[in-house]
Amino acid sequence: MEQERDSPLIQLISFNKLLEQYDSMAKGKDKELAKKAQLIIDAQAPYPELRDGFSDLSLLKKHKDVINIILQDTFSEVLTNNEIKTASLPFDDVVFNSSKRFQKILENAGGVGFVPHVRNYPERDVYIAACSIILNFHYGYNLDFRRPFFYDIPDSNGVMRHYRILYNADFVEISPTENAKTITQADVEDLLDNFDNLELWKQKIPPNSFVLKGFVISNMFDVTTEHSISEIKSSLISSNKRDSENFMDGLQETFRSFFNIPDLRAGFVTYNSKENQFERVFGKGMESFILMDKDIEVCNEALCQGSYEKLLKQNTYFSISNVDKYHKISGGCAPYKGLKEQGIKSAIFAPIAENGNLLGVLELVSVQVNALNSINANKLVDVMPYIVSAVLRSKIEEENLIDAIIQHECTSVHSSVYWKFEEEAKRFIREDIKGNQPTFKEIVFEDVHPLYGQVDIKDSSRARNEAIKTDLLIQLSEISNVLSMAWENEKLPIYEELIFRVNNHIDDIKEVLYTNSEQAIFNFVKDEINPVLKHLKKGNKQVSELVKTYENGISEITGSYYDHRRNYDESVMLINKKMAALMDRKQEEAQSMFPHYFERYKTDGVEHNMYIGNSIVDEKEFNPLYLSNLRLWQLQVMCEMENAHYNLKPELPVPLDVTSLILVYNTSLAIRFRMDEKRFDVDGTYNARYEIIKKRIDKSLIKGTRERLTQTGKMVIVYSQKKDELEYLRYVKFLRSKGYFGKNIEIVELEGLQGVSGLKAIRAEILYKKGKEQEKTYTYEDLMEELKS
Repeated sequence: MEQERDSPLIQLISFNKLLEQYDSMAKGKDKELAKKAQLIIDAQAPYPELRDGFSDLSLLKKHKDVINIILQDTFSEVLTNNEIKTASLPFDDVVFNSSKRFQKILENAGGVGFVPHVRNYPERDVYIAACSIILNFHYGYNLDFRRPFFYDIPDSNGVMRHYRILYNADFVEISPTENAKTITQADVEDLLDNFDNLELWKQKIPPNSFVLKGFVISNMFDVTTEHSISEIKSSLISSNKRDSENFMDGLQETFRSFFNIPDLRAGFVTYNSKENQFERVFGKGMESFILMDKDIEVCNEALCQGSYEKLLKQNTYFSISNVDKYHKISGGCAPYKGLKEQGIKSAIFAPIAENGNLLGVLELVSVQVNALNSINANKLVDVMPYIVSAVLRSKIEEENLIDAIIQHECTSVHSSVYWKFEEEAKRFIREDIKGNQPTFKEIVFEDVHPLYGQVDIKDSSRARNEAIKTDLLIQLSEISNVLSMAWENEKLPIYEELIFRVNNHIDDIKEVLYTNSEQAIFNFVKDEINPVLKHLKKGNKQVSELVKTYENGISEITGSYYDHRRNYDESVMLINKKMAALMDRKQEEAQSMFPHYFERYKTDGVEHNMYIGNSIVDEKEFNPLYLSNLRLWQLQVMCEMENAHYNLKPELPVPLDVTSLILVYNTSLAIRFRMDEKRFDVDGTYNARYEIIKKRIDKSLIKGTRERLTQTGKMVIVYSQKKDELEYLRYVKFLRSKGYFGKNIEIVELEGLQGVSGLKAIRAEILYKKGKEQEKTYTYEDLMEELKS
């Protein structure tokens, strides 16, 4: 027999160990057993190779009848249709005897050409397994390399069946060849630490260094159900189930094996107890046979009374063995109607519930009548606990994800300072485990340099008020028209009085829109106009139609006219979205230059804070060059934000303008994370001056004039020190050479703010580019070269 791969064993087929037992039985006191044993010994006697061992596989066919006689007790004819059993060489696919049931299994799987292979058993492991047997049987070292072995074999329907293999090695003997080496305890210890080093194993126990003479008997047991339960459990334990391409395919294949139904399909819905509705589980391959193409459906409409009672009230299985039959009986009500439309013939709906609270429903369906029924529904008892656990964990994961999204979108802890929060959280946990009462210490970063910038929507308050005023005037005019027609129709004095009050409101807001004007008009319409309009809808047809036309213009969101205000709000939203997206994208580049704290927030425009310094970073050393680089980067990016707005402006419902401002602060400060507001703020009374300047700077005026500091088309850089002025003039000159700024540059002095004086500003003319030109940027290396020059 040719060795097809490296092995420490030369394998010979031999029946010597088995025949030795018959030798003993032939000399025993039981005459019947002795007689039988002697017949077997006599049948073998003419063929000594059956004891001595052979590698020529053709002898198996030649001595087939004798081998059958030798193995007649180990392969009982009475049990051959029930037992799954083979006689073979270990670590090889050579099978020379098998039960009829095993032969039938192979026939259903693909006939003579189908050869089963042990699952997850690579060639390297086969060599090492053989070595472990040699170490145990020949050298006397106790190594445990036992693993469960399985065959995965499809049945005639294509459903995968799983068989556990148990080996009986009683009829094997091992002896060394001249290639065998002496093995010491040190060698064994070396091998114990180097399972993956195949060459080392071959060095200690070389190929063909031992002879294995005999055969093994393999007894197999169908463990498809147990394996399916294990696979379902493993699948449900895995993370990122919703994003996995293979999760549902694998789970459905496992359920098919579990129920032995080749066309079985599985689906899920979750249950929203607040709304009493089923909701789709969104994920790759996820489907629902209850919802079909809907995302949500009220339970009363998705289920009939019987299925509703069983699933939601009793938390028990609801099975439909014949969909067509019950569709006819029920007159086509849910869920039979939807199942029939999908070609489903039988189904099981299994409640996923914990402590009487429904979490969702597992849906199993088949296109075969009676394939799924109330009897095999009970098989789910063994797997539902795992499904419930998975759903509960999934809900926790979803809640954690929601928390993470909320933190990211609303109260984000920036990645640059996350390490500090992580350290404090670990300390908190340690203290808690020790039984102390831990408190989360305040997070403070000392000696950091601030940078602040804003791209603000110009005259946003005036534009908003104009939009509100226009909508109110239109609404009041429409109300006046309705009341005038009602007055002409019925001549009731109350209509005339209401028209008078409506016109007074129109005259008032034409003159000036006060802060409380909108609310006063809203209350007037809600409390006094709407009840009258409701009455008018029931009367004269012409008046009723006019009331309906008026109501069609009312927004469900605001309860009033919202046309011009909507245009304003959409314009602000589009500007903010564009600015924020560009800043966020550019921020990734800036973080790679040197990590720093960054936050941005949307108001009527986009503002951002940055803090850079040695205390922010965990393992990197700060140099003032990085501050200079970040200042230059900020100036460049804010010019790009201006350009992004310039290109967006023609598409806006309201063509709003923006102004840009940078505040240069030449002194380092400390920032503290405020636990109550979940954000960083400057720390200390002296540092509060920085916050005062930030809040008031954009409303400041040029000294001795009524001219606003910020203007459209100009980048404003506010500072207080001469060295900052020289530094930024250098940056402006550099960026002007790159096409960011024009020639018009001025230096102005600011009117003193409350508590702050001596501020100056550079105002530089911004150059705008169209289309893709606005995306042109300059690299970190460009910026660093400029700083070095």
